[in-house]
Amino acid sequence: MVARAATTTQDQGNSRMDDPTTSHAGLSASPCLSILVPVFNERGTIRQVIEKIRRTPFPATTEIIIVDDGSTDGSADVLRRLPDWSNVRVCFHDRNRGKGSAVRTALCHAAGKYVVVQDADLELDPKDIIPLLETVRQGRADVCYGSRFMRDTRQFRGMPTYWANRGLNLTCNLLNGIHLTDMNTCYKMMRTDVARRINLVSRGFAMEPEITTKLARMKVHIAEHPIDYRPRSTNDGKKIRSSDFFRYLTAMVRFRFLS
Repeated sequence: MVARAATTTQDQGNSRMDDPTTSHAGLSASPCLSILVPVFNERGTIRQVIEKIRRTPFPATTEIIIVDDGSTDGSADVLRRLPDWSNVRVCFHDRNRGKGSAVRTALCHAAGKYVVVQDADLELDPKDIIPLLETVRQGRADVCYGSRFMRDTRQFRGMPTYWANRGLNLTCNLLNGIHLTDMNTCYKMMRTDVARRINLVSRGFAMEPEITTKLARMKVHIAEHPIDYRPRSTNDGKKIRSSDFFRYLTAMVRFRFLS
């Protein structure tokens, strides 16, 4: 069955499941991969995303942990009506707390050896997670990022978000002495124990530079692999805003020098 979590009333590690015996959601063995899906107002796409994940040929013991982050558009109702899928668990925040908070809640419940975040929109394709998982499973890197910018980027160059990403990425590389093409990617595959060592504290989108900066400080080797990218606009539901650019910069400095 689809395991449902209690509405959380506190942030990150203090959230809990209704029944601790559902920790593997009916799986016959400990999960290999935990896919964490933070959701905020994605009623139009969340069901499609879950179905795409389930159709992707991941290891049989893959689990999907969904956290609705206080959606107000009916996303939570969509999640409550999901079929009885044995590898899916759903948690609910009582109010919107931010993507970082939703990821922390999901990570608390992750039982897989490896973990990755999947956004609840259709910008990325879950099939691209497979080579990232294999890179880490085979020991070729401790962490593998799915880069949106390792392929032809000409179609994106008219978009302000493209140039914002390039500027943030360059700044992150310079501050941390690393050489990444896409530090803001959603797809950051790593062992779950590494993810928990990061001790994520950001509540919102600043979780992205926090993760990369802390991994760099931990001297963790980060590999990259190209992925497909289909960007959506603000009108289509994209939630990143220009103010987040400055939050990212602040987070880079904070986690590089002050934390």
